[in-house]
Amino acid sequence: MDQAVKTNPVKSRGEMGEMFYHLIRDPLGLTGLVIVVLIVFSAAFAGQIVPYDPIALNIPDRLQGPSLSHLLGTDQLGRDTFSRMVMGGRVALQVALPTIIGAVSIGTLLGMIAGYGPRWLDNLILLFFDTIRSFPTVMFALAVVALIGPSLNTVVFVIMATSIPTYGRVVRTMTQSLKSSEFIDAEKSLGATTKRILGVHILPNVLGPIAVLAAMDIPTIVGLEAGLSFLGMGVRPPTPSWGSLLNDGYALIRNTPWPIIAGGLPLILTTLGFTFLGEALRDVVDPKLRGRGGAR
Repeated sequence: MDQAVKTNPVKSRGEMGEMFYHLIRDPLGLTGLVIVVLIVFSAAFAGQIVPYDPIALNIPDRLQGPSLSHLLGTDQLGRDTFSRMVMGGRVALQVALPTIIGAVSIGTLLGMIAGYGPRWLDNLILLFFDTIRSFPTVMFALAVVALIGPSLNTVVFVIMATSIPTYGRVVRTMTQSLKSSEFIDAEKSLGATTKRILGVHILPNVLGPIAVLAAMDIPTIVGLEAGLSFLGMGVRPPTPSWGSLLNDGYALIRNTPWPIIAGGLPLILTTLGFTFLGEALRDVVDPKLRGRGGAR
């Protein structure tokens, strides 16, 4: 048993600290981390940051430009654009976090079962993955919205369902590679159950790469939420969303550019922040890439 534990490449606390040190030494990793922290902070404390109620109408002040009282001006209904942009970040994370948690949890579980289980079960789970991936996300969203109507929960369900196969296939491949490792063979020879092998040995070893993949997928999920809201299939008005801001800006492009800026700039920053962080995490998780990441 001792030999099996020594061979198991699970990260220790000291190694985690070293990985964080390498992460903050990477300029792009540090930049991504700062952007992500700012986005999460603004979403968590949006109620204290916004100067106005984001859904309160003020028709006399409609379509104003930036000023000290309205940093990004107002929209066609007099609502403060800056307040709607900040609250839109909260909506984006309310979609992204449950979607990532659900997709990673279900995908990891199914992937480990497929990779470690018998061949017939592997084929059955792969068929399930292929069936889900055969539906384009937007078309699947149209069908679901037509059945149950647009809402925040609908967006979470649609994106989570279409994201499960991505994590499932990655975990399946890693599980198939790990199950032939020496430390797994040692555990089997000592009578370890399948549940123990999956939960104690395989799961910790797939979490690192999956965390990197999840970090890099968050901008995609945020972009999908914005796209669905732009098309009217996301969150219902008057709930602020970056996609609805873009929709308003598209309709008002001849009158004011600020709604488009308020909807597009956060999407750009979110994409850059999580992409930089994900790339840096990938370099840190893979020791072969650490030197290249530090040099970059």
